[in-house]
Amino acid sequence: MGHKEKVQEILALAGITINGNKPYDVQVHNEKFYARALAQGSLGVGESYMDGWWDVEHLDVFFTRLFKADLQNKIKSFSMLKNFVSAKVLNMQSRSRAKKVAKEHYDLGNEFYQAMLDRNMQYTCGYWKHARNLDRAQSDKLSLSCKKLQLQKGDRVLELGCGWGGFARYAAQKCGAHVTGYNISKEQVAFAKEWTKGLPVDIRLADYRDATGTFDAVAAIGMCEHVGYKNYRSFMQLAHDRLKEQGLFLLHTIGGNVSVKTTDPWIEKYIFPHSMLPSMAQLTKAAEGLFVVEDWHNFGPDYDKTLMAWDANFRKHWLRFRDEYGERFYRMWRFYLMSSAGQFRARRIQLWQAVLSKGGLPGGYVPVR
Repeated sequence: MGHKEKVQEILALAGITINGNKPYDVQVHNEKFYARALAQGSLGVGESYMDGWWDVEHLDVFFTRLFKADLQNKIKSFSMLKNFVSAKVLNMQSRSRAKKVAKEHYDLGNEFYQAMLDRNMQYTCGYWKHARNLDRAQSDKLSLSCKKLQLQKGDRVLELGCGWGGFARYAAQKCGAHVTGYNISKEQVAFAKEWTKGLPVDIRLADYRDATGTFDAVAAIGMCEHVGYKNYRSFMQLAHDRLKEQGLFLLHTIGGNVSVKTTDPWIEKYIFPHSMLPSMAQLTKAAEGLFVVEDWHNFGPDYDKTLMAWDANFRKHWLRFRDEYGERFYRMWRFYLMSSAGQFRARRIQLWQAVLSKGGLPGGYVPVR
């Protein structure tokens, strides 16, 4: 069986046809695509898309079908083995390696992210229960997060990985909280410092592991994906040590249905170096003996809507950035957004908000939805 026939056999499991007439069918422009995909797996598929070797009209639907059929596990590659061995031997999320994702992803340019994100500069999942647009969804997510932490005026909050300062700004303005945020992205920290000027907010250009002091609440919103399985226990220990008695820890993270020790090779190379998605088992094991899990909320399908809104904004404003970033970046970014949307839509990955307490709240915790 030739390379093309083998790829078609695999794609057929998801109802996808090569050069077919459905909006989710693959249109191949370079016959070398088949051998590259089989030899390199997701890395070859992603890079060949970036190179313009193939197209799909509706990428999100293509990826949804691909992940529902579990096709990513039908093609193994050397790059997957290499990542696995590296993760076993090395701590891929050490202090020195953690700076790589900040430099290559989060420091792309604040104007770029301002064009793609909402007015609160949230680069994590929005909450769409009552929302019809991205701004409302992200505002509702911030409100939900503060309510889950039961924030009161004057509370001291530690934020591990504070992004552009959106949560810190919201918690300070709406709840009267004093927020200390840690972040290793120079671009984000510069933006956050300016954006929160005049508020009881302290943004520090430092690794989350440098956090000191005691706080009424701890929040990690979209940061745990960069912690790594070798560091989950120390991450939980740090949050525990920084919390006052009966304080609450809000953990907002993308999560996987199964425990893994590596990430996808294409995502590793082009989007989030040294990242990985935790499983429930990994997180609860890391929290064992330190926290009581008061609440565990899964609103993963909302990330599909969030990613589609980001993609719409990205395409709407692309002409502003085309000369700076180039066509290959455009295809890379759409591959990233649409493959992520497909994974959430296929329910291969989830979005969790967990609320944890030290020793359990007297009388119990009332979940917020």
